[in-house]
Amino acid sequence: MTILVTGATGTVGRQVVRHLLERGAKVRALTRDPGRAVLPYGVEAVGGDLTDAAGLEGAFDGVTAVHLINFGVGYRPLANGRDIVALAERAGVAKATVLGGWQEGTLEPAVRASGLEWTFLRPTQFMANFLNDWGESLRTTGRVREPYGDRQSPPVDEYDIGAVAAAVLTQGGHGGRSYHLTGPEVLTARRMVAIIAEATGRDLRFEELTPDEVRREWSVPDRRPQLALFRAFAEIEGADETDLVESLLRVYGTPSEFATRLTGDVEQVVGRPPRTFAQWAADNARHFLPTGPR
Repeated sequence: MTILVTGATGTVGRQVVRHLLERGAKVRALTRDPGRAVLPYGVEAVGGDLTDAAGLEGAFDGVTAVHLINFGVGYRPLANGRDIVALAERAGVAKATVLGGWQEGTLEPAVRASGLEWTFLRPTQFMANFLNDWGESLRTTGRVREPYGDRQSPPVDEYDIGAVAAAVLTQGGHGGRSYHLTGPEVLTARRMVAIIAEATGRDLRFEELTPDEVRREWSVPDRRPQLALFRAFAEIEGADETDLVESLLRVYGTPSEFATRLTGDVEQVVGRPPRTFAQWAADNARHFLPTGPR
């Protein structure tokens, strides 16, 4: 059984590959540049880009299951979902997991209408996001300066997302399900900085900005790491570039029920509780040290 993993070198894709190998699966990894991809021994790397379905046909040869992501470069939803699903069906793929992004694109409805045994994975905030969002600031200043320090989320470890995907792809009983993947606890941004401080042994602080301070400080192009991600979000929502910071403030200030609700879906699928933010912070403490990885 060959399982194709798209986005195989990404934050979640790497974990999907890892867990599939641990389950003894034969893994084929789709990446835009196979020659530069760093993958575990035994993984077959193939070139391709989900945004270009014409170049994907060979990637599906002999594949029985596939892990798909619903977005391409810049986190934009795929516009060619029907073409991708048609390729998978023609190749005889039987099962698919779909990792969701900001919102549904063309992939999800195409998968639902297909003959594939599908399962949707809808994580909340990835714990790994904090490496980009907070890493540089905590390494250099020991501070996170953001609005809404008491905003809440149940962030999920990318390790657990990969574990769920691998379990679904190698087991039965998950067809037609949509799993809302969360960590085991709802945390504030302020509390998460405190947990990182405990993991690193450093004096780290959350300094809350007012919305007006955010407008002044974050309107500088690329001032914040989050802006690159929110730029894609703003485009999806139809916001003008000048509304980028306002879009970010709305997301931070008015979280949706989906983004704050705790579920037991990880444990339901993999048979163990999801990893805590404290566990993740301990594993990644080096990224928040002054001499840590950049």
